[in-house]
Amino acid sequence: MNTNKFTAFFERFASRATRATGSSTAFLLALLTILVWVITGPVFGYSDTWQLVINTGTTIITFLMVFLIQKSQNKDSLAMQIKLNELIAVNRKASNRLLNLEDLNEADLIALHQFFGRLAEKAKQEDSLSESHSIEEAEEIHFEKQEEKKQRKQKKTSKTSPQSTQASTL
Repeated sequence: MNTNKFTAFFERFASRATRATGSSTAFLLALLTILVWVITGPVFGYSDTWQLVINTGTTIITFLMVFLIQKSQNKDSLAMQIKLNELIAVNRKASNRLLNLEDLNEADLIALHQFFGRLAEKAKQEDSLSESHSIEEAEEIHFEKQEEKKQRKQKKTSKTSPQSTQASTL
């Protein structure tokens, strides 16, 4: 991936800053700052300047943190979407139409949500929890996957055995 120096720098900075500001140390530092501000109130006579200092400081920090938090959430969201897409892609019984759902418009997402809601209602109407998307189905899928694994292994063995036979005769 081709990224410029600023993008790479900002990526590193945002990751470190997000980790640091989400730490217990950062919280204690913020709490200590507020305590110092409160304690100095009588010293400065609770003046407008005294109030302006804390208001300005917290506003600036909040403004900057919004962007850092959004950057971090965008990255986490993208990673989660990729992981889910991988699970959908490798599951032969899952619909590949569900890949990259985040790119659909809101009306399409609502339609899919309603569809899966109807499926959930049907599942609730079953007599027991094991009748819809049951343990038995999971075991059957597991068995099918094991059989596929055996078949792939046999294909590999059959492909390599003539070569190994030729090598031993030379």
